[in-house]
Order: sequence, then structure tokens, then C-alpha cells
Amino acid sequence: MGAAGLRAFARLAEAWGLSVDEQITLLGQPARSTFFAWRKAPESAKLSRDTLERLSNLLGIYKSLQILLPDERADVWVRQPNTAAPFGGRSALSRMLAGNVSDLFAVRRYLDSVRGGGWS
Repeated sequence: MGAAGLRAFARLAEAWGLSVDEQITLLGQPARSTFFAWRKAPESAKLSRDTLERLSNLLGIYKSLQILLPDERADVWVRQPNTAAPFGGRSALSRMLAGNVSDLFAVRRYLDSVRGGGWS
């Protein structure tokens, strides 16, 4: 999943309008030089288990949004304030940028439940 995940993440980051700092935070705070090396040559990236888990959650979030909101609203949703329990009035992106992989998982789990996948 490493190289393919990084390429998909680059497309996700563009769709969501993520800054470099936001991308680095979502990927678990790799060094800036490492992040740019991954962007330049994703096929050469050596990713930690944590980074792979983050990519899996982020791509799952993206997929769920594309299913739930199959137009430009999917990409805007992450930045909109949300009153659902996991967000407390903040945006999903704010929750994800808290920096913990568990925050990414909480957003993914919420979207899976909205899609009908349950909260298991």
C-alpha cells in the first residue's frame, strides 16, 4: 500500500486543499525532508506501521465521503463545522489534525456508521 497510498493521499490532499503542514500532521509528523522525499519518489518510501494506518484511515474517509456525497460537497465537508458527537461543532479536519491516529479512526468510524456500516 505504501507507494499507491502516498499517490492516493496526494490526490486527496489536493481535493481537500490541504497545506503542507496539514499533510505532514495527518501523516504523523514525518520530517519535512522525509515528506518531500515521499512526494518525489513514493515507490522508494519506507513507511512505518503508523503511517500506513494513517493512510488507510484517510483513504477510507475519502472513499466514504465520495459515496455519501458524490460531488464537490464531499471535498468541502471536511472543513465545515459539524455538530455530530465526534466533532463537537468543529470540522472533521480539525479533529483529524489533533495528531492522533485515533482521531482519524474516529472520523472514519463516524462516516462508516452514517453509511450503514455500524460503530463496531
